[in-house]
Amino acid sequence: MKKIYYILFCLLAFSPRAHSQDDPLPRGLSVVEQLLLSQRKPAAPPPGFGIVDPPSSPIRAMAEWEELQALVVTWRSQKAILAQIINAAKQECKVVVACTDIPTCQNELSNYGVDWSQNVDFLQAPSNSIWVRDYGGSPCYLNDVDSLVWVDWIYNRPRPLDDVMPELFGQYFDMPVYTTTTAPNDLVHTGGNFMTDGLGLGFSSNLVLEENDSTNNWGISNHSVAEVEEIMDAYMNVSPYAKMTILPYDGIHHIDMHIKLLDEVTLLVGQYPPGVADGPQIEANLQYVLNNFTTSYGTPFKVIRVPMPPDDTNTYPDQGGSYRTYANAVFVNKTIIVPTYEEHYDTTGLRIWREAMPGYKIVGVNCDAMIYLGGAVHCITKEVGVGDPLVINHRRLDDISDANPTAYEVQASIRHKSGIAEASLFYKTDLSAPYQELALTLSDPGENIWKTAIPQQPTGTMIYYYIHATANSGKQIARPMPAPEGYFRFRINGFSSTVDLSASAVKFGEMFPNPASALTCVPVYSQVNTEANIFLSDCLGRKIQTVFSGTLATGESKHFFNAEGLPDGVYFMFLQTRNAQELQKIVIHH
Repeated sequence: MKKIYYILFCLLAFSPRAHSQDDPLPRGLSVVEQLLLSQRKPAAPPPGFGIVDPPSSPIRAMAEWEELQALVVTWRSQKAILAQIINAAKQECKVVVACTDIPTCQNELSNYGVDWSQNVDFLQAPSNSIWVRDYGGSPCYLNDVDSLVWVDWIYNRPRPLDDVMPELFGQYFDMPVYTTTTAPNDLVHTGGNFMTDGLGLGFSSNLVLEENDSTNNWGISNHSVAEVEEIMDAYMNVSPYAKMTILPYDGIHHIDMHIKLLDEVTLLVGQYPPGVADGPQIEANLQYVLNNFTTSYGTPFKVIRVPMPPDDTNTYPDQGGSYRTYANAVFVNKTIIVPTYEEHYDTTGLRIWREAMPGYKIVGVNCDAMIYLGGAVHCITKEVGVGDPLVINHRRLDDISDANPTAYEVQASIRHKSGIAEASLFYKTDLSAPYQELALTLSDPGENIWKTAIPQQPTGTMIYYYIHATANSGKQIARPMPAPEGYFRFRINGFSSTVDLSASAVKFGEMFPNPASALTCVPVYSQVNTEANIFLSDCLGRKIQTVFSGTLATGESKHFFNAEGLPDGVYFMFLQTRNAQELQKIVIHH
């Protein structure tokens, strides 16, 4: 009966009349799907597949910048865009094209100018949509770098054909597939709403909580926040797990539309003009992350901003415009494929990418014809890691301020299943000069930590460097991957940074977003360590919520309150110390 119901659902929801390849499914829910979900639970899943129990061996979710053996796309619609992606990606790795009819797909690719005879392979598979990022599963490694596996969640769309695609990928790449499809570990999730640093730290929006709580519409177990975190930890070793307030104008609530990890310590974050669209909530979410999470090295994140441009009518999403973004890009070994829209905006977006990732080939693909569907390059691609990864994890060196040390220590974790034969650091202070080589030595065999030190340089010097490793098997890799053209860099400044405080001893910064509807940031600036209370009151002065009580440290601190569940209206935030009181008005509007 379950199988019959599945077939009938597919015929109803995904017949040519309901959705054709010329009328593609959006990344969000289509009108037909919304109707189906309003009338009944989604279709029962097709006959089960994969390994439903969590891995018994330690597992590590792969970071997107790690080495790829393949990039997967689904050939259904947006074919001109997919053809450009295939042309760029096949220079770096194999491209696997999932399609319903291989000869037809090959003929269409030829018409788009793609030579599919080299580094392109085909997988005949039925599908519902092009959004392989979301339903395609996630590459992971058992025992850190030992063997490639796939982890697949329940897809958060009623698209049964898409939901079983990871089984076909597992068969094609000959890798085990672990699935979170059976209680108590059943979990609805989506690839575009997840990113990781490859060291266990994960990021999502609160969509992952909403779609698995007591209000979920997927016929699964009701999971608490702790249970969601436990499932992600058990199947992917994701801990800690940062979850951010969903954005009011991003209809799909996937974080890949506005934020991206560039490496273990750097976040690329989309930025709107002040007060526009999702700008205030993005800023509040970012401050929440920066104040509550560190990198896996225990250091603050570096943040690079990239504009979120208006659409071709100069309209932003809060006015009904498309959700244009440059963060929705994909790493393909030494190439990064970035969505573009209009040249006068793209010039800035691509420049920021090139400055942030020197040495990488930055390829722009115009996605204006598809952005109205709620996605771009990252959404229609899925990376597949190599079977024998040689992984170099490294916290890039920060600029040096204050005293100039006699040497600059560099350390990296370097791992391969055959072991590491040797590792070197290459550095220079002039881009036109040759690199100088320093041997790295294994300082901590248990943690696979290799170290060396760059000798002291004069104040004002910019140092460029990269790390190269050779495994016992003979495999070699560099970090950054496009080295020697690519490199990390840091400057010897020779001066101290100072905190710019206002004349008053303790004061509020501007709270954001304001109006507030969910997680809201309350910045405070203090010239001294002092005891303070921060609380929210209604317009009659009645205390509603305590935000902070304790000792404020010197400098800037950020505090948060959640406006969800509070009635719309005018409120006041109070800051009280022994000697003074300050208040700031905030409007709550849902």
